[in-house]
Amino acid sequence: MAGTGTQRKSDTRQRIQDIALDLFVEQGYEKTSLREIAERLEVTKAALYYHFKTKESILVSLFADRVEPLDELIAWAREQPRTLEVKQEFLRRYTEQLKASSRLFRFMQENQAELRDLRVGETFKSRVDDTMELLLAPDPSLADRVRCTAALISLHAGMFALKDVEGDPEEKYDALLEVSFELLAAAHEGRGPAA
Repeated sequence: MAGTGTQRKSDTRQRIQDIALDLFVEQGYEKTSLREIAERLEVTKAALYYHFKTKESILVSLFADRVEPLDELIAWAREQPRTLEVKQEFLRRYTEQLKASSRLFRFMQENQAELRDLRVGETFKSRVDDTMELLLAPDPSLADRVRCTAALISLHAGMFALKDVEGDPEEKYDALLEVSFELLAAAHEGRGPAA
């Protein structure tokens, strides 16, 4: 019986996160209230408050649940040699994480100003910094730093930029990954793009 109660609490928590994320994406973080989340859930604000005291606590839980696999990926990459193949595998797996949490990353893209002032913004910036460290070669040139940054940004911003372009989402991710690989290869070898 205890497991059933725990499962229900977990299901409720997940449902709250999903509804809140839907509202955050639809109307923005600042414009979404706990009351609106409760109304969409068809529960009282007090019932919502039992699980989450603030909007930020919902957002923190979303990041904790959905960014944890990214932490595991970063830990994996730190244990690997810094070869181009490992960096490419890292970006391939990173892209899978982006796909799995596409709504969260879309929200982040559209609410950058608000996130900058929240704890989760700092947390995510730290993950991006860790990721950049893994992609860079030792003592990279400024141009190679730009290439690695562009490789990562193309994955993050690319799906948003391509959302209105006709095509299969998987083909879009493949195209973004191809461009990221090209930039990463040029940075890894310490040279500009091939002529």
